[in-house]
Amino acid sequence: MGRSLKKGPFVDHHLLDKVSVQNKNGKKNPIKTWSRRSMILPEMIGHTFDVHNGKRFISVFVSDNMVGHRLGEFSPTRVFKGHGSKKSTDSSKSATSGRG
Repeated sequence: MGRSLKKGPFVDHHLLDKVSVQNKNGKKNPIKTWSRRSMILPEMIGHTFDVHNGKRFISVFVSDNMVGHRLGEFSPTRVFKGHGSKKSTDSSKSATSGRG
């Protein structure tokens, strides 16, 4: 379920203030933020955000097809290391099946 249209998109005010100041000055310096919940608005296109993923900051360059998504969607919090290999599962099965 999405957010009600009458409420409008949620963006932290401090983040929106930083974007508007940079748009006014014509600068596009990276903006460091912990606000993963903020929605990407059209005013943010072309800006680079350093979004915190819980451990470090991930650089996210905002393009026009990202509008409507949240900043946290582009900064993954978990790293997939892969499933166990076939060798490791076979050796553990043979070691436990010999007991008895």
